[in-house]
Amino acid sequence: MLDMPRLGSGIPLVARGRELRRLRAAVEAAAAGRAAAVLLAGDAGVGKTRMTEEVGVIASGLGALVLTGRCLDAGETGLPYLPVAEALAAVRDRAAARPALGRLFPEVALPALPDPGRVASGMAIPVVGPRFEQDIGQLQLFDAVHGLLTDLAEQTPVVLVLEDLHWADASTRSLLSFLLSRLRSQRLLVLGTYRGDDLHRRHPLRPLLAKLVRLPQVERVELAPFGTADARTFVAALAEDKLSERVLREVAGRSEGNAFFAEELLAAYSSSDDAGIPATLVDVLLARVERLSPTAQTVVRVASVAGRRVPDARLRAVAELDENDLDAALREAVAHHVLVPAEDVYSFRHALMREAVYGDLLPGERVRLHAAYARQLADDTGVRGAAAALAHHSMESHALPAALAASVTAGWEAERSGAPAESLEHVERALKLWDAVPAEQRPGDVDEMTLLQHASWVAGMSGDPERAIAFAKSAVRIAEHGVAPERAAKLRRRLAQSLYAVDGREDEALASIEQGWALVADRPPSPDKAWVLAAYATILRGQRRNADSRERAENAVAIARQVGAGGPEADALTTLAILAEADGHPEESRERLRSAMTRAADVDAITVDLRARYSLCVNLYESGRLDEAAEVVDGGVQRAGETGLTWSTYGLELRVVQVVIRYARGDWDGSEAAAEPPGHKVSSTVSARLAAVGAYVAVGRGRFAEAERLLAELRADWHRDLQIPLATGAVGAELAIWRGRPDKAVESVREALDWVARAGEQWVLAGIRIGAIGLAAFADQALAARRGGHEVEEFVTEGEPLIAMVRKTAECGSPRTGSLGPEGLAWLARAEAEHTRLLGTADPAAWQAAVTAFDYGAVYEQAMCRRRLAEALLAADDRDAAAEHLRLADEVATRLGAKPLAEALRKIAKRGRVSLHDTTQVRDEVDPFTPRERAVLALVAAGRTNRQVGEELFISEKTVSVHLSRIMAKLGASRRAEAVAVAYDRGLLST
Repeated sequence: MLDMPRLGSGIPLVARGRELRRLRAAVEAAAAGRAAAVLLAGDAGVGKTRMTEEVGVIASGLGALVLTGRCLDAGETGLPYLPVAEALAAVRDRAAARPALGRLFPEVALPALPDPGRVASGMAIPVVGPRFEQDIGQLQLFDAVHGLLTDLAEQTPVVLVLEDLHWADASTRSLLSFLLSRLRSQRLLVLGTYRGDDLHRRHPLRPLLAKLVRLPQVERVELAPFGTADARTFVAALAEDKLSERVLREVAGRSEGNAFFAEELLAAYSSSDDAGIPATLVDVLLARVERLSPTAQTVVRVASVAGRRVPDARLRAVAELDENDLDAALREAVAHHVLVPAEDVYSFRHALMREAVYGDLLPGERVRLHAAYARQLADDTGVRGAAAALAHHSMESHALPAALAASVTAGWEAERSGAPAESLEHVERALKLWDAVPAEQRPGDVDEMTLLQHASWVAGMSGDPERAIAFAKSAVRIAEHGVAPERAAKLRRRLAQSLYAVDGREDEALASIEQGWALVADRPPSPDKAWVLAAYATILRGQRRNADSRERAENAVAIARQVGAGGPEADALTTLAILAEADGHPEESRERLRSAMTRAADVDAITVDLRARYSLCVNLYESGRLDEAAEVVDGGVQRAGETGLTWSTYGLELRVVQVVIRYARGDWDGSEAAAEPPGHKVSSTVSARLAAVGAYVAVGRGRFAEAERLLAELRADWHRDLQIPLATGAVGAELAIWRGRPDKAVESVREALDWVARAGEQWVLAGIRIGAIGLAAFADQALAARRGGHEVEEFVTEGEPLIAMVRKTAECGSPRTGSLGPEGLAWLARAEAEHTRLLGTADPAAWQAAVTAFDYGAVYEQAMCRRRLAEALLAADDRDAAAEHLRLADEVATRLGAKPLAEALRKIAKRGRVSLHDTTQVRDEVDPFTPRERAVLALVAAGRTNRQVGEELFISEKTVSVHLSRIMAKLGASRRAEAVAVAYDRGLLST
């Protein structure tokens, strides 16, 4: 029997010098006062934990405090923020100075609940008694963690290690984003690890990583598997050179460079019984367990049901073994490197080991062990995290009444801890169990209506408006009889707000809020009455009933001030500000919005604050003040992320506008990062809206196949929100034009406009942009027809209704600011310029007007117009002016990575004999033709007539004939066809 091989942590580090140097540099930089973060990526078992251990040794050598926490498998249960709580447990004595940290440590009391009469948020729905507002609670927690780490770093360098972030809960991901965005001069290094092979397209961690890696203080380090030589070195070191060459080669090869797999393969190898190497990894993982004694195997199986880690006391209680036998079994499991002890907890050395053991359990065995854990957890009343674990084990053991009660408790606990996504999971489970549990066995302190209220609230906050509507409708149905008017009105308001958040449901929202108002119209002033009026005003404004909206909003403000309810007051003030903007007073509107933001902040009404921020950034964008709009929207998106409201109604709207503003300003990398899909399961409407506006960059950068796939996927989502067909219709048309299919572009434009018409909308301002792109497609078709000597009347005739629609929309549309803003005017100018191109002669003055109109900050659209202006100027023989516009457009295209535009500009410059750069190209060999003669010859070889050649090169047909005569003379040819053949024979033309 071969001696038990040493684990990788017991041998010198192999083949990781480059990565370790980068990590050492990050530790030293943090110790010197340059805060940093490193995201260490690698496949499962590749050695990330070993690297964090090495970093710990380095940091400790520099006198740093190392705090380590680990995330749990998503299939397991535990506290939100668990890795952070575990990491900070070593300094929990400092928690007393920061009460908000009570959300991390079960032994520390949660902060006191707010005054029951204080209404903080327009979307809040009380649950059992007065509820703690999660939005401000989460922000306080984030600030407390950041403050604690900053204080510690003032005394000594700090290294915070968060392992297995691929399993991080939504709340931990939000906290990580908060911390990393605030790394400045603290003596702090945050080291996070995650499995790169686990990050599928919709993995929750992907969008967060896309954002974090753009931060200047964040570095990503990829830990790749060992190469062939390094794998052999690693295996040889593990076995202390006791392996034959054949076995060494086989183990190194089958491990494929994965350190953990190599260790397990080697541990399973036995020379005495010739067992060989297991055929599958599961066999490899279980082989180590099967070498244990029967008692030790039983203990390991019991531990696997608890999850990756299990407290010693709980394991002893569930195993029900003699103390001496259990101790012996645990020592054996630790000695064989199956379990790893740490204080009073045992952990599986690797998650894959636990998964293999758990998967090998018999069904009845699993149920029995889950029931045993549930019995132990039932006594842990009041210990935070125990309710979630109890709900999990009760469900797995089919104890439905206990699962229901624990799910309810876990839902409240998660919401109060600032974890809405987790709260929704628990409450949904409770609702599914409600009818399956007899009435006498249900929790006595909650009813189904309360659960539905809460589910609607957290569903909307988590980015699932359709489910928010469904839950709210169910609550309203239950409350039809025997409910106080204020509570019934609140449910109607919640339903109305949920409906209003979804496109096409405005009439239903209005009906619901009218029913809610009827319930409290004759009731005394109250916060609920003020909230109903505030929501009523918002919905009426969306229906363009501005006078009625203003009346409701003013009444809401009056009642809110009378009863001291700051939330509805701020919400109604926001509506009044938007109405001022519609009356043509954008500056007054901005002042009112800032006042509303201040009032919302005074009472911690985060959702109202986000609505006011969104309205302010749209106001600035519509006014052409893109830099100011970018600053406001970035702050709003950050605020939404900090408070767990990223995918709430206005959290989403802020994110969508952020994508659009960054695209317009030329921050295409930032636009793509903002358009990353949500980090957890959300409504298809949410993901589709984000993907639709994000597709502009994919087309602009020439990623046509990707864009085409995305547009095909989004076609099924057009019915969800009118903004989706408007955006994808425009993107699809631009894609078709770049691909040389203007006919397909026309189809895309028509389909989008027809969809809008069927939706009953008229004079939608986005129609100006789509119309301009449609006119560009018709102009391309007409140009191709003219070059081919065909009639163009068909395209001109079809284009006329489109320019008429654009002009009528500009005249009759309803801009937020009361009059058409810079963006609308710019697209109107482009439409007019494209119309001149359609008619046959591109008007330089019209294109100059379009270039000037886009000068408000839309850099790419301006560059697109410069392209057409340059063509018009070349046709007018104004090469100097054309060259200037081509160069300016090329600078933008190069900076943005807009490859299709850059290529189009290069072709125009070549045809027009214009240099895009100051340098002059020198040919490697003598060319008998001038650049113009070569251009003429190439087009003749392509089958162009003299007239078509002249149109493409912006010269007369007579000049083409002169060039062609010179070409034939140089080649000794008497005919056009002969000249082309001779040029090919001499290698002067390429096929």
